[in-house]
Amino acid sequence: MNGLTISQAAKEAGVHIETIRYYERRGLLPTPPRTNSGYRLLSLETVYDIRFIKRAQELGFTLEEIKKLLSIYKTEDYFPIKEMHEFATDKIRQIDEKIEQLNKFKSMLELVAHRPFSDRTPTKDECPLIKNLSNGGKD
Repeated sequence: MNGLTISQAAKEAGVHIETIRYYERRGLLPTPPRTNSGYRLLSLETVYDIRFIKRAQELGFTLEEIKKLLSIYKTEDYFPIKEMHEFATDKIRQIDEKIEQLNKFKSMLELVAHRPFSDRTPTKDECPLIKNLSNGGKD
């Protein structure tokens, strides 16, 4: 049998061995064939899939979204335009919400960063960052 061991595939893909196992458990990667000794034998195509998954994660896609994208990538000969339009529209909405949250968070950090120091030690309730984090982000 030809193929890469899990450690070789992990090195090629730039991930930890446990990441590959996790992706297998989550159904993002197929269960690979094994040697008589029980070692996984992964293909170069699997390495490309791992890179695809990591890049999609870096861009903010959830594992479920990545699973869907991988499924299209692996099985469709044609681009399912209606499905991808809905997917893209929903993702744009999520990104807009995230940008709004991050802008609010940035403003709060700027408030903390530009607050003048004093000799008096403030209470934790006076710190907008601590207050925001402690109440779950509700203003």
